[in-house]
Formats: sequence, structure tokens, C-alpha cells
Amino acid sequence: MIESVDLNTIDWSRAQFALTAIYHWLFVPLTLGLSFLVAIMESIYVKTGNPEWKRITKFWMTLFGINFAIGIATGIILEFQFGTNWSNYSWFVGDIFGAPLAIEGIMAFFMESTFIAVMFFGWDKVSKGFHLTSSWLTAIGASLSALWILVANAWMQFPAGMSFNPDTVRNEMVSFWDVLLSPVAVNKFLHTVSSGYVTGSVFVVGISAWFLLKRRNIQMAKRSILIASIFGLIASVFLALSGDGSAYQVSQKQPMKLAAMEGLYQGKKGAGLVTVGVPTPGKKAGDGKEEFLVKIEIPKLLSFMGYRNPEAFVPGVEDLISGGFKPEFDHINPLEKSRALSVEEKISRGKIAVSALGLYKEAKSANDTAGIKSSLQVLHENFPYFGYAYLNSPNSVIPNVPLTFYSFRIMVILGFYFIVLFILVLYLLNKNKLEKKRWLLWLSLWTIPLVYFASQAGWVVAEVGRQPWVIQDLMPTMAAVSKIDASSVIITFWLFAAVFTTLLIAEVMIMKRQIKIGPNDGGQDNV
Repeated sequence: MIESVDLNTIDWSRAQFALTAIYHWLFVPLTLGLSFLVAIMESIYVKTGNPEWKRITKFWMTLFGINFAIGIATGIILEFQFGTNWSNYSWFVGDIFGAPLAIEGIMAFFMESTFIAVMFFGWDKVSKGFHLTSSWLTAIGASLSALWILVANAWMQFPAGMSFNPDTVRNEMVSFWDVLLSPVAVNKFLHTVSSGYVTGSVFVVGISAWFLLKRRNIQMAKRSILIASIFGLIASVFLALSGDGSAYQVSQKQPMKLAAMEGLYQGKKGAGLVTVGVPTPGKKAGDGKEEFLVKIEIPKLLSFMGYRNPEAFVPGVEDLISGGFKPEFDHINPLEKSRALSVEEKISRGKIAVSALGLYKEAKSANDTAGIKSSLQVLHENFPYFGYAYLNSPNSVIPNVPLTFYSFRIMVILGFYFIVLFILVLYLLNKNKLEKKRWLLWLSLWTIPLVYFASQAGWVVAEVGRQPWVIQDLMPTMAAVSKIDASSVIITFWLFAAVFTTLLIAEVMIMKRQIKIGPNDGGQDNV
């Protein structure tokens, strides 16, 4: 049952998917954020009847449209890769994973695409109310698209609402609501769309700051900064709160990821949260080296954030490999009542589960009722460790600790920086001093790439931190990949890299040209 796979195929398939996901996520956050900002600005126009707000709305709507159009291509390619490069994964969980993707395509995408046409071509052709409704439905549709994709991703992090069918060797959905409303899915959706709202807000503030630096479109820039800063500040605060909820879910469902995020190798009670630190280069589990060259931490905060108890025990990488740190962790797996299993024991149980599946197939072919019953019982008892059968050593469950550690801190530090930036910009705008603070205007402009960097770092934490799992505990990466020649993946990798880079350059150039043109009336108001 367990077959060897070409490591080159695995590595290049992972690289290709990562490449596509990284490029796709350069477009999605701006779509999420700008869509709501455009809807808010148009709402002000409809309420006040002020044509200046219509001009402002149309300008940002144009930039939204450019980003939306180019972003679609990468998303379509991303979904197709599940069938081309990850066919074993698609077979194993397609009944579950395919459902949210289908809903995303049928409901959210078509809803978004239908009303976006009214947004761009319906000015003066439909009523103000209908046009405004279309703008809001486009924004809601964008977030609904994100919802179903994030539900699918959250299920990979924490599989719920499913049952394994030994006859088809596939997992089947038994509760749609358990999949949709799992705590991991709820927190992932709230946290991720909030990051998109922050991205859109930083983008609007930064581009508006450029107009102020050039002393062009002054009123448009100030009004745009006002709306974007308020929206961005609210979204940033909510982003921090949802981030806390996400960290809590990681501690409960993916403790190895939490250990990697904190560079924690040896568990402790009352664990502190490392705010700034330098992990020891080359540190390995069990090598006896210190975890950090230097670190600054907040005492007991990690225990509190992870378990809502400042004295709670937080297991480290070595604890999770060796096991035995019960009873603090009874919540991780209902089968582990007395103590945590070591990874070695989980590998053994995984192999028992795979063997039981084979025995079930044999018993069913022989019409052996007793054999069917006994093998099914063994399979169900050990199925939570099914994916461990594919692992070669206990250390293979350790993700890239330094990359996860640094990415998490980049995301958090920049997240708090955005809050400070929005507050400062709002304060100076209210005092009518923002135009004089050219350093802050330049800082706002150069914050645009930083918000993308923070967003990408968040996905690095989410995806690198759960390696080697494609589906947590049930399927590692090596078991999910398609049986294809590595050379075909390498060729398509470079083709995609060229296409995506071209699309990105095209978007940046088109955006820059449109920004320099400004609003459609020339926008030379300097009052």
C-alpha cells in the first residue's frame, strides 16, 4: 500500500504550488480590501449626492478592477493543480475538499462576477440604489469566495465532519456544518479576510499619500485617507483579536506548529512568549544546544494565550516527539486518555491502520464476516494515526523551525505597526498637519510592500508550520503527490513562473499608469 515516490516530484510539486499560491495571494488581499472601501465610498456618495465622492469611488474602483481581472488567472491555475500534481490527495479527500471549492465557484464567484459588471458599466444606466447594491454584493461576494477556500484549507489543518470509507479508501463528509463551522475554519476566515481589509486600507492610504506628496488631488487624497484609515484601524484591531483566536486553535489542534512558532524545544509550565529572539543556528531536537542565542520574552504569556492559563504546560518539539506529558493534553486526541503518544508509537499505530485496511479488503473478498468486523475495529481505533504510516522517522514531523519562528514575528510586528500607522495618520489628518509630515507620507507609501510581506509571512506560518502534513495526521505530502515525471513539473514550474511574473509586472505598470493619470477628470484640485 505504501509506495515510494520520486523525491524530485514531491519537491517540485510543492515548489510549483507554493509559487502559484504566493502569486495568487498578491492579488486576493487587495481585492478583498478595495471592494469594501469602494462600497463604503459609494455609500457616502449616494447619501450625500456630492459628485466628488463619485469621482473618488470611480478612481479606486478602476484600480480594484485591474487587480481583480489579473488575479483570476492565478486562482484558476491553483485549483487545477489539485488534479494534476496532487491526484492522490484529491482522491483521498475529494468528497470533502471539493464541496467548498464547488460552492466557491458556483455561488460566490458567479455572484461576484455578475455584479462587478454592473459596478463598472452600470453608472447612469441603473439607479443609484441598484448600483450601490451591486457594489456591496461584489464586496460580499469577494469575501464569500475567500470563505469557501479558507474552509477547505482549515479542514486540511483540522479534519472534521468526516468518516473514512474503507471500501473506496476515501474520506466522506458526514456533517457539512462541522466542516464549515469548525473553530479552525471560523478563526482562519476572520483572520485572513481581516488581513485583506488591512491590505486594501494600507494601499489606499499609501497611494493617497503619494498624491499629497505630488500636491495633486488634495481633497480626494484626504477623503480617501480618512475612510481607509478608519476602516484599516478597525480591521487591524480585529486582525489582532482574531490572531489570538487562531493562535489558541493552533495550540489545541496543532501543538507542533505552536512549538515551531515559538522555537520551543523543551516544554515548560508558565511558558513565556518570545517577542524578539535569535534561534540557535543548526539547532536540532535532542542535541542539547540552547534554543536561543538571545531572546526577550513576556513571562507566562504563551501559556495564557495557548491554554487560557498562565501556569499551563506548553509542550515543545522534543516533548511532542517523545510523548508522555499527559494529563494536560487530553484534549488533543480522545484516544489518548492516559498520556500523549510518542511519534514512534503513532507511526506504529498508523502502520497497524494501513495493515488493517488491507486485511479488511482480503476479508471482504473472501466474504469473511468475522474478519471484516475485526479488521474494521482495528482500523477505526487506529485511523487517527493513518498518515503516520508513511513517515520514516519521528523527526520527520518537525517543520522548519527558524522559518516558522521568524515568519510569525514578522507578521505580528508588522500587524502592530499598521495599527500605529493608522492612528498616527488619523490624528495628523484631524489636526490638518498630515500634508506637512512628508516623512510620514513617504512612510505610508513604502508601507504598501510591507503589508504584502506581512500577509505572505502569515501564510508561511500556516503552511510551513504544519509540514509534513497535507491533511493533519492523515496524509503527509509524500503520499498526496501524483505519480508523474518530475521533468513535467519542472517545465510547468518555470512556465508558470514566467507567466505569473509577467502578469505581476503588467499589473504594476497598469496600476502606476492609472494612478499617475488620477481621477477621470484630470484631478488637478489643489485646494
